[in-house]
Amino acid sequence: MSRIKILPEILSNKIAAGEVVERPASVVKELVENALDAGSTRITVEVRQGGKSLIRVSDNGSGMGHDDALLALERYATSKIYRDSDLFDIRTLGFRGEALPSIAAVSRFALVTRQKDAESGTEIIVEGGKIKRVSDTGAPAGTMVTVKQLFFNTPARRKFLKTVNTEMGHVADTLCGIAMAWPDVQFRLVHNERAVKNWSAAPDPADRVADVLGGDVRPYLFPLVFDSPHVSVSGWLASPGIHRGTTRGIYIYVNGRFVRDRVIRHALVSGYSGRLMKGRFPVAVLFIRVPFDRVDVNVHPTKHEVRFAEQKTVHDAVAGIVSETLRNEDRTPWAGAKGKGHGAWRKGGGLPRRSLGEGGRTEAEQWVYNKGTGQPAVAEMSPAYPEGNGSMLNSPTTPVSTRNLQPGTQQTFWRKSRLADARIIGQYHGTYIICETEEGLVLVDQHAAHERVIFEQLKNRSAREKAGVQKLLMPETIELGYREADALDKLIAELNELGFEIEPFGGNTFVVKAVPAILSGRDVRPLIVEIVENAVSIGFGTGMEKVLDRCLMLMACHGAIRANESLPDIRIRQLLKDLDRCDTPSHCPHGRPTWIRWTVKELEKAFHRIV
Repeated sequence: MSRIKILPEILSNKIAAGEVVERPASVVKELVENALDAGSTRITVEVRQGGKSLIRVSDNGSGMGHDDALLALERYATSKIYRDSDLFDIRTLGFRGEALPSIAAVSRFALVTRQKDAESGTEIIVEGGKIKRVSDTGAPAGTMVTVKQLFFNTPARRKFLKTVNTEMGHVADTLCGIAMAWPDVQFRLVHNERAVKNWSAAPDPADRVADVLGGDVRPYLFPLVFDSPHVSVSGWLASPGIHRGTTRGIYIYVNGRFVRDRVIRHALVSGYSGRLMKGRFPVAVLFIRVPFDRVDVNVHPTKHEVRFAEQKTVHDAVAGIVSETLRNEDRTPWAGAKGKGHGAWRKGGGLPRRSLGEGGRTEAEQWVYNKGTGQPAVAEMSPAYPEGNGSMLNSPTTPVSTRNLQPGTQQTFWRKSRLADARIIGQYHGTYIICETEEGLVLVDQHAAHERVIFEQLKNRSAREKAGVQKLLMPETIELGYREADALDKLIAELNELGFEIEPFGGNTFVVKAVPAILSGRDVRPLIVEIVENAVSIGFGTGMEKVLDRCLMLMACHGAIRANESLPDIRIRQLLKDLDRCDTPSHCPHGRPTWIRWTVKELEKAFHRIV
C-alpha cells in the first residue's frame, strides 16, 4: 500500500492559509490590497474583537461579475498575471490568486460584489473552504468581504492569537502602512462598531503622512528626492531629534507596496550615521521606485519582502540621498528660506493618480522636482521646541518641549546670523556655553561641539595630507590580546597616516612613539585599546572606511574639550566659529546634539508672560 498520498483539496487550502493568513491583520492586508487593485477610492474596514470574531472590508471598486466571483475563490485564479514573464513584471499589489481561497478555508466567509453596470450583485457563502450558497442579491457597486470566526476550524492556530488589543494594534498598524501610500483613497477603520480612524482623501500627501505619523512630527519633516534611470527615491525624513527605540517609525514602499526591507532600512540608518545615538532609529517615509522587472516581489507568501536585481545600486542611492538631504539641512540651520514645512508635494506630471504602470507613481510619489534638478525645495520649519506647558523650574537645562521631541532638533529652526555672531554670556557648570541670539537663548555642549570640530578636521585632513605629529618623550608600550593585536596590525598603516607612529614590538605587543598633534597631552593607552576593541566589534568585513570612521570618532572624543573645563571667551569664540564651518554642526559624531535652543516666545510662555 502506498504511503504517499495526494492531500485533499480542503487540507491543502488550510496549509496554504497558514502561509498567507498569520493573524487578522493578514486578512485585512490582503483584502485592502485587493480593493486598491480594483480602483477603489473609499475603503472601510470593520473588525470585532480585534478581528477574531469579524473582519469586514467593503469598497467602491470595480466589483466582479457572477462567474468571476466564483473563480476568485479557486486557488491560483487571478486576473493579474497570465504568462511566466508576468511574474517578473508585477504592477499590482496582489497577483497570485491565493488570498481569497486561503482566507475562506479557515473562516466563515461571505463575498458580496457587483459591477457598476450590473443590475444585481452576487453573494457567495463559504464555510471552511466549502461553498454553501451562491445567489443574486442587491448590493452597491463594489465588493464587500466578510470574514467571521477566523481559524474556527483550526483551533491550534486560533489559540496562538494574542489579546484583542494586541491583534487590533496589528490591524491598525497594517492599515496605517497602506494608507500612507494612497492619500487619494479614503480609509475608515471601525472596531466593535466604534470609529477608530477616518482618513479622508488628502489632496496633499503630506497631510496623510502627518496624520499617520502624528501632527507633532510634521514640522520636523524634510523632503527628499532622487531620480535616476535605475532607481528613484522620494519621501520625508524626520529631524534626527525625532527618533524611536524601534524601527516602527520607518515606512518603506517599493513601487507602491509597503514592505519591510532590511537592505533599505540599513541604507536609511547608514544615511543617519553620526546623527543618531546607538540603539535609536529614525522616523522616515521612503518611496522607492525601480523598473518592475528589476524587483522580485514574489519571495515571501505575505509579500512583505522584496529582492532587487541591483541591490547595491538601490542601497547606495538611498544611503546617499538620505545623507545628502540631512547634510544640506544641517549646513543651513541658521539660514531661513521660504516654503512649507512639509515640502513641495503636488499632483503633476500628467500621470494617472492611481497608475502603477511603467514610469507611473502613486499619488504620494508625485514629487515636483525643483527646476528639473532633482533637488527638493528648501523648507521653512517651525521652532525646534514646540510651545508647551512645561515649566523650566524643574531643571535649568531642560527645554520646554512636548511628547517625545528630543533635544537636538536643531535643523528645524532658523535664524539670520551665524552661531559665532551670538553674544556669549558665559559657561554653565563649566560644560555648557550660554549664548544670546536675536531669537532666544542657545546652550552649546562644549565637548560635543569640539568633538564634531575635531572629527571633521581629522577626516578632511586625512583625505588631503598627513596629520601633524607629536613625538612622545617616553614611547608607550601596549600589550593586547590575540584578536586585538591582529586588528591593530591591520590598522597600523592607516593610523600612521592619521598621525600615529605605531610599531610591532614582538608577539602581541606594540610600541607607540608618536600621536597626532591634536591629541597632545592625552593618555594614549586607553585610546588605542578602545580603537582596537571597536575594530574587533565592528569587523573588517564591513569595510576599512567604516572602521576608520570609528577610529576618527574615538580620536575626536579623546581629543575634545572636556566637561567641567573652564574656557576663556577667546576659546569659546573660536569654537563657535569652527562649529559654523562644519558640514554637520548640529550633532557630535556619536549623534548627540551639540546645541539646543529656546526662543524668546517659549521663555515668555514658560514664565506666563504670554498666554
